[in-house]
Amino acid sequence: MTSAAELPASSGSTFTNNPTIKETHQNDPLRTSTGVYVTVHGHFYQPPRENPYLDAIERQPSAAPFHDWNERIHSECYRPNAFARILNDKGEIMGIVNNYEYLSFNIGPTLMSWLERYDLEVYQRILEADAKSAQRLQGHGNAIAQVYNHIIMPLANERDKYTQIRWGKEDFKSRFGRDPEGMWLAETGVDYPTIEALIAEGIRFIILAPSQAQRCRPLPHKNDPQSEWYEVGGCQIDPTRPYRCYLKPTLKTAASPLSTISSTESIDESVEGLPYIDVFFYDGPISRDMGFTDVTYSSHHLAGRIGSAVRGDHRPAQLISVATDGETFGHHKKGTEKTLAYAFTEEFPDHDWTVTNFAHYLSLNPPTWEVELKPVTAWSCAHGVDRWQDDCGCGGEGGVWHQKWRKPLRNALNWLRDQLIAVYDEYGQQFFQDPWIARDEYIKVMRDRSPANVSRFLSRHQTHKLTAAEQVDALRLLEMQRHALLMFTSCGWFFEELSRPEGTQILRYAARALELAGDVAGVQLEKGFLKRLGLAPSNVEFFKHGGEIYRHLVLTAQVSFKQVAAHYAITSLFNHHRSPETGNLSGQDISCKLHHPRHKRVYCYTANELDYQLQRMGSLTLVVGHLKLVSEITWESEHLVFAVLHLGGWDFHCCIQQFSGRRDYSQLKEKLFAALQQASAAHTILVMTQLFGNETFSLQNLFAEERHRIMRLISQETLTRLDQLYTQTYRENYGVLMAFHRDELEVPQELQVAAEIALGYRCMTKLRSLEQDIAEPQLCWNHIVELEAIATEAKHLRCRLNIAEGKQMLEQLILRSLWQLLHDANGSFATDIQLLERLIDVGYQLNLGISLYRSQELYFSCLHSRIVPVCITSLMNKDDTNQCRQLLKLGQKLAVDVSAILSKLD
Repeated sequence: MTSAAELPASSGSTFTNNPTIKETHQNDPLRTSTGVYVTVHGHFYQPPRENPYLDAIERQPSAAPFHDWNERIHSECYRPNAFARILNDKGEIMGIVNNYEYLSFNIGPTLMSWLERYDLEVYQRILEADAKSAQRLQGHGNAIAQVYNHIIMPLANERDKYTQIRWGKEDFKSRFGRDPEGMWLAETGVDYPTIEALIAEGIRFIILAPSQAQRCRPLPHKNDPQSEWYEVGGCQIDPTRPYRCYLKPTLKTAASPLSTISSTESIDESVEGLPYIDVFFYDGPISRDMGFTDVTYSSHHLAGRIGSAVRGDHRPAQLISVATDGETFGHHKKGTEKTLAYAFTEEFPDHDWTVTNFAHYLSLNPPTWEVELKPVTAWSCAHGVDRWQDDCGCGGEGGVWHQKWRKPLRNALNWLRDQLIAVYDEYGQQFFQDPWIARDEYIKVMRDRSPANVSRFLSRHQTHKLTAAEQVDALRLLEMQRHALLMFTSCGWFFEELSRPEGTQILRYAARALELAGDVAGVQLEKGFLKRLGLAPSNVEFFKHGGEIYRHLVLTAQVSFKQVAAHYAITSLFNHHRSPETGNLSGQDISCKLHHPRHKRVYCYTANELDYQLQRMGSLTLVVGHLKLVSEITWESEHLVFAVLHLGGWDFHCCIQQFSGRRDYSQLKEKLFAALQQASAAHTILVMTQLFGNETFSLQNLFAEERHRIMRLISQETLTRLDQLYTQTYRENYGVLMAFHRDELEVPQELQVAAEIALGYRCMTKLRSLEQDIAEPQLCWNHIVELEAIATEAKHLRCRLNIAEGKQMLEQLILRSLWQLLHDANGSFATDIQLLERLIDVGYQLNLGISLYRSQELYFSCLHSRIVPVCITSLMNKDDTNQCRQLLKLGQKLAVDVSAILSKLD
């Protein structure tokens, strides 16, 4: 037995070689420029995928089993990097590292918005990582900003350049609580007008590819005012130092009215007083290897590769920096977030390298060299920026598919942008003191669409007190401009074909901008836009050209107020809580609902239910209601009347029309319910057609998410009957099945399927019971014993239980039980821990592929903050340490390395 003093200290990590605490030089390299510094930059970005009408991402089947590609990449990359494991040779967790604390990174604002909605825990880990890196690196955080929605800056007009930077800065500041020092340019696309805008907006540095430099020289000084230039256009630039890029009159465009920078400096070799931005060039070969070789699968190999770039000269300090898509770590290359975690906390410090970021290194090592850039360049196109405007061959499908559609697409969108500028200029002046300042500051509304914040914004910019109708038009104009920027998102040109989801998405933004322009100004721009899109040839024979892509994939995705109302009406049959006897609302109930409207959010719309009545007649169900729909984005609203006839099963007949007054509405209700009394579906539909017209909606018109939910609900009764039928078949043929397996014969497919479905059904039934009875230990024991029996049976019969819902339920039950044990134990510790261990065991026995990642993270976070202190207290008080041992053995079951602590207790 050891003393309490010999137990590991209570801290957040089991490592001592952490770069936050290990000094690698006599002089602290975090404060003085000494030695080798390493920066790994991750460009984290996903193209915006939201339906422009719903402000939400709809299901993407290609991302299965996940809901969409954001969710899939999040599971493989963004979350694993927030909780990166360091494992021992047994696969046990020795440490959990937040890689964002050590990575230099930018995360696209549209992706950050999604993370904030989808996984607030990871979102907070990213913000905390930046704050902790700033504490470690003298106030310089790891995060840098990004031009807002990944526009190729050299191809943007001047106003759009500035808006992209201003939106990117404001979004960054609202999240990280500080001004950004650097900014990531989409595809590192740069030209001197972009440099001018960045300087004017106070950006200190950017990161570029080595191929984007043209020539460099030591900064001129008194002793060498005419220092020699070195041509480095073939990627020969030394990436281990920062460079200063001056905005010289010979290199930039004429002074912009949007810029605060003067262009009156004399044209000579002097740089004193000229505006500038600092530039880092990442190491091209290492960055390429990280993306396209296996170097990231081993921290030892990664360190070796970085070490090969260290210059052997006598400089007091040098920076080895690499940059790649952040999704490389975990998505493109599975598990490589673990490589980074170990490299940052162990491998790099062992080489006496200091992990830093660009801003921190710049503070220690201001540039002593100047660089001039090539005129127009990007990191993923050898032809400047032609990948986003021409058939240059970059991104082609092995030379099979052309990209002749790129230039007509660019021309069509440029034409539309210019038309929308004219609309915005003319109508914006009616509402805003300065329409373009209002556009730049609209990012504050995009971050917070609460009515109070929107009202403050409008009050700040309005020319006069706007009426309700004028407020709607003002917001429509701003949304028109937002979509006019989103339609230039670079991903639309990046790949080989316009009809891909990325190309379709930017056309949907264009369509929304067109619609909003028509709503405000009455201008019809779609015909001219389609004419130009028709010049963009598709590689897919079915589509022929961009115009057909627009008609088939864009127009079909548009959403009207009537569609939203139909969605609400049909889903209300499955959402409302009605009387179990008749399902009807009494007259008194109706009166109550008229005085107390029911509010529900339907994507980015608020539905105010002003009246609702439901009646059933045999197999028919009829709902009639009055609804006020309000867009949370533009504040436009409509009063609508709906009627839904459910004929049973999949058959719904829904009609929508404008509300024309209470009297008309009352008469409409009376006629519809009178028609229902005849118990004839045909007659009721006839009356609905007479009252509403021929436009109808069905289950197919629902938005995909809710449609799929209702399809599952409608199917449930049938599936339950089938489960019971298969269970009966399985029971009656159990002996036969066992005989086939015993004699090692191929089991008839019908019988094997029956066994798998029957056992899966039993398993789900028991899991639901376990979930319900989780607070009752004795009932839990019984359910777990039965689940173990099911697992044994499935193993003998070689059955694969394909129940994704069961996997998720087990993971949640284990997590909940662990949280209860660690944070809110109710006095039955021994029983609770035994139940939890059996629950983990049965999860593995059922072979459902359960993941204990969340539970591991919870346990590890409590290991040093709660569990070790309990052990220390028990030893100091000479108490029984049995509870400590049980807690630590639970850690072993969760694959957390607690061997060192356990050994101290023996």
